[in-house]
Amino acid sequence: MLVLAIALTVGCAKEKKTKKVLETEGTSRDSNPVVLVPQADGTLVFEGTASVIDASHLEDGYVMVKYTGDGRIKMQITHDDQEPYTYDLPTSGVFQTFPLTSGDGHYTLNIYRNISGDQYAFVDGASFDVHLKNEFTPFLHPSQYVDYTEETEAVAFSEVLAQGASDDLDVVKRIYNYVVNNIEYDTDKAENVSSSYLPDLDDTLNTKHGICFDYAALMTAMLRVQRIPARLVIGYAGKDYHAWISVYTEETGWIDGIIQFDGKNWVLMDPTYAAGRGLADYIGDGSNYNALFYY
Repeated sequence: MLVLAIALTVGCAKEKKTKKVLETEGTSRDSNPVVLVPQADGTLVFEGTASVIDASHLEDGYVMVKYTGDGRIKMQITHDDQEPYTYDLPTSGVFQTFPLTSGDGHYTLNIYRNISGDQYAFVDGASFDVHLKNEFTPFLHPSQYVDYTEETEAVAFSEVLAQGASDDLDVVKRIYNYVVNNIEYDTDKAENVSSSYLPDLDDTLNTKHGICFDYAALMTAMLRVQRIPARLVIGYAGKDYHAWISVYTEETGWIDGIIQFDGKNWVLMDPTYAAGRGLADYIGDGSNYNALFYY
């Protein structure tokens, strides 16, 4: 029996038809939200003793997994020889969506059941080769960490924020400004959040309170449904585990680096830092960011 200790982490799609984006100078872009709905079609399935791994849409940058057993379950996805991505896997028997954000290559997916303390035993697994349609597709779909459907309020609200925007960069600015100016950092929640915490986008939107994970997930989701690739990034800001985002536009490429906006170009999209709430010392000036995982 394979036993290992797992470290805890932080707290083909259906597409709606949309109007053609207007490209004439002086006109606004199409703000109609597009939700790419993950599908477990059953065309490539790995069935284990208590799990089903549906790999039907690897080219779209995701794999779907459901677990029908009991116990405390964790799952790891490893790309070639990189650091594994570790997730909590619910025992609800409902498919969960997990992104394949490390690009093309060979992936291994292993499922483990807790046996004692932080010790886990191997249950099921699979491996597969991935050839993505393009580098952006993993960052345009919903997943366990950035979870939304066509009924999610944040999806509809993205259209309100994007209405009349001239281009993608304008949409980024509008959504970013809304999140940092309206969501208040919840210090008490941050101090008591569990290691298995997952953001609830509509709860954050309606209560207007959240932690860094909530800020990042809400903004990522609203950008994705506006057809703007966005990555939820988890890593360290100084000594603290932290979440922020990275965004792609044709004007800028991937927005990374330090915190700055010169009126046109953005780098390091960290809504928690921008919202302030006494976090400047916590985050620093942006030079101490160390990204570990992209979702």
